[in-house]
Amino acid sequence: MYRFLLRPKWIAFHLLCLLGVVLMVNFSMWQFGRLSDRREFNSEVRQRSALETVNISELDLSDPLAVQWRFAGAIGTYDPSEQVLILNRSQNGVAGLNVVTPLILDDGRAILVNRGFIALSATPPSAPLGTVRVLGTVRVSEQRTSGQATQGSGEQSEFFRLDIALLGEQIDYELLPVALVAKASEPSEGPTIASINPPELSQGPHLSYAIQWLIFSAAVIVGWVLAIRKSLANRAQTPLFIG
Repeated sequence: MYRFLLRPKWIAFHLLCLLGVVLMVNFSMWQFGRLSDRREFNSEVRQRSALETVNISELDLSDPLAVQWRFAGAIGTYDPSEQVLILNRSQNGVAGLNVVTPLILDDGRAILVNRGFIALSATPPSAPLGTVRVLGTVRVSEQRTSGQATQGSGEQSEFFRLDIALLGEQIDYELLPVALVAKASEPSEGPTIASINPPELSQGPHLSYAIQWLIFSAAVIVGWVLAIRKSLANRAQTPLFIG
């Protein structure tokens, strides 16, 4: 009765269904993995953001990743001659730039401070003069992402990412291995520059996508079963002629 299932066209159909199920289950597992990564990221940000705010000089910076997302303060003076812009940024649906200026600390070293976001139409504001107190979030160096343009060589005033090592090649100070994303400063910034939004601590669409892929794979299995049952029913209704 089931011998027809071993015919070439049916074997091709079985393999196609099997391939579809395997791919969809793998897509689902990938989304579950991304969900797990997202939850771990959210937990890390929440835990470190809740730690006591300290002066950046008091942090152990031997492992920058271990202190990322902590709140820290820094006191120093900005060097506007070394200011750069980070391109291709957006905030609240507005395209713009990030303004990054090195803050020179008492020991002669410097920390890159992402002072905030400005719209493309705005002129980068001058950094506050004199002694500045900055409170912000510790961030590690940004890495080049897939598809992002390669930075040109030579000294430049515009960058595609806040790459501390790359910026260190043209800045005359010894840079700390982390940057500070400013939340507040004294003296305060001008009205044209806005604080960088904190990361969104949601689960994203990964759970719904994972479930959808499982539903799709189940639908393929159900379709495969129904196709076989329909073929069996059609064969049972076909009269046999003997003569």
